[in-house]
Amino acid sequence: MKITTGKQQRAQRVVLYGVESVGKSTFAAQFPTPLFLDIEGGTSHLNVDRCDIGSWKQLTDSLSEAKATDYQTIVIDSADWAERLCVEDLLASSKKTSIEDFGFGKGWVMVAERMSRMLTSVDALIDAGKNVVLIAHSKIVRFEAPDALAAYDRYELKLSKQSSPLLKEFADELWFLRFKTKVSTTDTGKGKGIGGKERILLTTHSAAYDAKTRSGLAEELPLEWASVSHLFPVAKAAPAPALAPTICKIEDWTIEVAKHGDAATSFLRAKEQITAEQDWTEASDRVLERIRQDVPKFLATVAAFHDLTAEAK
Repeated sequence: MKITTGKQQRAQRVVLYGVESVGKSTFAAQFPTPLFLDIEGGTSHLNVDRCDIGSWKQLTDSLSEAKATDYQTIVIDSADWAERLCVEDLLASSKKTSIEDFGFGKGWVMVAERMSRMLTSVDALIDAGKNVVLIAHSKIVRFEAPDALAAYDRYELKLSKQSSPLLKEFADELWFLRFKTKVSTTDTGKGKGIGGKERILLTTHSAAYDAKTRSGLAEELPLEWASVSHLFPVAKAAPAPALAPTICKIEDWTIEVAKHGDAATSFLRAKEQITAEQDWTEASDRVLERIRQDVPKFLATVAAFHDLTAEAK
């Protein structure tokens, strides 16, 4: 029997999730020499090394290959898109068309089993001394605690109810990122939100969101690398080589799409391919590449969408 005492320094398992456009990927890019496994194509605005991931096999293979690299941090962007790839792979291998075809709840249990095996591969990276960061989006759910007088809304990971607990248990650090707002009371007695530009990092569980820390961090911190950098010492190593990143580029075809820019933007917003603050040029590399491959088809789809919208009105 081998007994050890005292604190042990090792790589960290971090799950970052938060509201839209708060800067999750930008924050993750500040971790020591990161390699992004970019599933949703959202890192084109960042000067980082990346591998574009388009299938569940590509993701699992990349996790295995990353162990032999000199990168100190492996970032999975994002965990909820990874779950989508997992679902697609399960359906393809089982020759099913819907996750519900497995029977009530059984499909999601099978997805969670695969996600659990993926996290085992992630632990191999931790054992190799690499930090692992999983980025996730958030969703608002209605929650009713057994001892509560009424149900209330709270933020949770945007994953299935079977996979979400796996990530929360896996994480050493589960941080919720959001904009800080204050509520003032108007003359009519109604609450009004003010502020909303300051970005913060929350580390402690509350009724409003999931969070945890095993490092004794303060409950609320500015969303700045200096707030957490002491947890991630930078190893002395040669600069890490990129693993043949593939990045889509905007070319002359954009001139044709730009002629219908407003229509393209509203279409992509309606399809949740971009946020309400973005225009079509800020779509992910993957979306832009699909448009580039068949611009006439895309513009025809946009026109049909707007015709249907006009008829509905």
